[in-house]
Formats: sequence, C-alpha cells, structure tokens
Amino acid sequence: MFVQNKKQNDNRPNVIFIITDQQRFDTIAALGYPHMQTPHLDRLVREGITFTQCHVTAASCAAARASLFKGYYPHTTGILKNADTWRRSWIERLNDSGYYCTNIGKMHTWPYQTELGFHERFVVENKDRYLEGRYYFDEWDRALRYRGLVKQQREFYRKREDYHQSLGAFDWELPEDTHPDFFVGDMATWWINNKPPMRPLFLQIGFPGPHPPYDPVSRYTNHYLDQELPIAPVTTEDLEGQPPALKELRQHNFEVDHDSVVLDLQPSDAQRQRQRAYYLANVTMIDEKVGEIMAALESNGYLENSIVIFTSDHGDCLTDHGHSQKWTMYEQVTRVPLIIWSPARFGGGRKVEELTQLMDLGPTILDWAGIDVPSDWEAISLSSALEQNPDWRGRDHVYCEQARDAVLTGCEFMTMVRNQQHKLVHFLDEPHGQLFDLEQDPSESMNLWEHTDHTSVKQSLLAELREWRIRSGLKTKDWSSDWR
Repeated sequence: MFVQNKKQNDNRPNVIFIITDQQRFDTIAALGYPHMQTPHLDRLVREGITFTQCHVTAASCAAARASLFKGYYPHTTGILKNADTWRRSWIERLNDSGYYCTNIGKMHTWPYQTELGFHERFVVENKDRYLEGRYYFDEWDRALRYRGLVKQQREFYRKREDYHQSLGAFDWELPEDTHPDFFVGDMATWWINNKPPMRPLFLQIGFPGPHPPYDPVSRYTNHYLDQELPIAPVTTEDLEGQPPALKELRQHNFEVDHDSVVLDLQPSDAQRQRQRAYYLANVTMIDEKVGEIMAALESNGYLENSIVIFTSDHGDCLTDHGHSQKWTMYEQVTRVPLIIWSPARFGGGRKVEELTQLMDLGPTILDWAGIDVPSDWEAISLSSALEQNPDWRGRDHVYCEQARDAVLTGCEFMTMVRNQQHKLVHFLDEPHGQLFDLEQDPSESMNLWEHTDHTSVKQSLLAELREWRIRSGLKTKDWSSDWR
C-alpha cells in the first residue's frame, strides 16, 4: 500500500470533476463553434483555461476512463475495451488524504458499482446497456420504476418504421426530469444543496449524454434543426482510402444496432442534419445543468475554493468519415474539450495549444491535493501549464489505443500516434494503416500511408510507436496488477 501525505490544514481546493460521455471538441460556442447554444460552458471558457489539443488514450469508454483514473496507458492497465474489469483508481489516494469523494452519474467501472475510492456513489450508467450490465438497475432505473415508468430503449425503438433511417436520433417522450442527463444534473444539484459541507471535496459528476441514443427533450432541438450545421461531406477518396478493418467496422455498424444506432452507409443530408441536431441539443441540455450545478456550488460556498474541470471521455464521428460513434482514431473521436476553471488561481480566458492527454488530469489533481504522484505514472501533470511556466512545452506526441471487441472486429489492436502535424494509425500485424498530414489535410480525408513521398514520415512515426512501447514497459515494470 502507498503512504499518503495527510495534511491537518485542509485549505486544499475542492475539485469538481464534470465529465460527459462521447462529446466532441467542436460543441462549445466559445471555442469557435457559434452554431452551439452553450452559455454556461462558454462562461467556463471565458473565465478558465482551455486545453485545445487534449486527446484521449482509448477510443471507447471504459478503457479511456480507466486510463484517466489510473494514470497509465491502456496497454499498461490491461483495460483495453468495455467490460474489462477495473476497480482501483487514484481517487483512493484523495480519499486517504482527507478528501470526501462522491460520484454522481457515470464512471463506467466494471463492475459498475465498485467503490473505486468514493465514499458514496450514485451510479447512472449507459442509457442503452446490452454488452455489459444489461440487467443492472442503476439509480436512474430505480427512479423510473418508482414512478411506474419504463425507459425508452432499443426494443421499443426497433418497432418504429423509421428506425433504420433515424441514425439513433429519437425524441425523449417521458417527463423531462426523467431524462438521464437531467436526472444526473438534478441529483448533483440536490446533493450540493442538501448535504452538510464536505471540505475538501472531490465531486465527480458523470453525464450519460450526449452518448447515443441521441434522445434530447424535443424543445431543445429546434435551434439546431432550423439552421445549417457545419457537417463535413464524406468523400469517395476518404472511404476508399480506409484500411480493411475500418471498412469492416462500417459494415458491422450497418448490420448491428449498437446503442440503438443503425449506420446508414449512404445517409442523406437530411438524415445527417437531424442526427447532428439531436446530438447537439443533448449538449445544450447538459450545458443548462452545468449552469445549475455552478449556481448551487456558489450558493453553498464551494466555489470560493474550488477548481472545476469539464471534459469528456471521447468523441463521436456522427457519420463523419462514414462512421458511427467511436472505435476509430479520427479527431472527432480522440480530441475532447478540456476546461479547467479557477479564475483566482489560474486566471481566465487563456487557451493552451500544446498536446496533452486526458489522463494528465490525474497527477494535476494530486498536485492540487498535495499528494505525491507515483514515479512510474505515464500521465504528466498540467500544473506547469496552468501556472504559465515558460519551460512547459506539452507533449511531443499523444497516443490512443483500441483492442478488438464486439464492435471493432476487423483487427486485433489499433494504435494512434500523433504530433502537431502528422497522425499515424497502426493495425497490429497488418500491412495497412493510416497517415494524415493535419496541416495540409485537417479533415483527415487523404490517407498518405502508401504515398512514397511520405515514407520517411511514416517510418519516423512507426519508430516512435516502437520506442514509446519500450519506454512504457520499462517505466511501468513494477506496476502491480492489484491496481486493476
């Protein structure tokens, strides 16, 4: 067991950690996307520090979250896909050092209800659960059952005549307050308003949305349905240049309706517009609840000594590149919003453009809490960036991993390495891959893997992958599997 730095003086900051599920980086108005309605997230951007090049370490929920809450890459944790067991996290270190730790909403541990270092958990998980936890009743399920309601779910959606054309977008038809994102937001506000002051506090709030089904309350969709949304066309060059594993992934998601989403291989502009509008409407719903959470924190005296983090576990292609959801290494999946708000500490309105990994939040939070960061962690603290240390340069490369699972069936293991200009995606034991010049082709529509004039770039990034895995193995050689 580790030894903590227990402090008698608990003026350490409260940490309010808000994480959504499957939210793209281009969903906040203040970050340059004026079609969005996100006034409360805009406030966090104006008054906080935004990391504009934050990338996740895995292309699916559980692997990304386990990496975030452990400080290691997925290949180190051994948690490579959903339903891989993980029960331990650095939250235990906060707990042992004197923080009161509460989870409200989604964490996506497995089993779902494991303690993970929290004093109390109010678990709300995926809206549509089939691959794991199908018969698990979370707080939201119980609340619906108590009110005599049956939640909207795949069996019901499948009966709709438009099911195969909807791309997972459906109206929420139950009472508004029973929507899972309203439910989580309202529960968090209730907890803040009614619990005796807990200081220092680590409060994790996990919104299930905008993960599909894309099911907002209908009154939020009109703003998005009635305007032309910036939706990138899917080109023939893009589709033909994809490796066989990704072509198989497209076909799989056409044949199997994961999360109530049936991928149309040639969706119309109207279908894409509707799906995007419903997804963005769900973001606006979450934004509204973030505003209420901030108001509750302020009225209960928490904001005076709090750091608020807003982020997501990965993004969503939303038919960009012809793909559904995640399981790929496009920017729409790997890049997520990351805002750290504490104007008195860090100032506000600043953007950090250097490359970071989402798991870098772990050692940053331990720094704030005065807890030693394990020397073998692969996560790197962002404290120097927040303090505007001129020597901080960010990461030279970021990485992302995904193992074969029930969805990504065409390869055994997929790895991304990215620097500021180029991205390479490697498929284990396959001759195929992806290579993009992000400066010349920010839409990632031209695969340069076979282009001879980019051979040196490809070989350099492949060499970096090799060296990274060797460095990782050496650095983490004493990491204990007991920490899974």
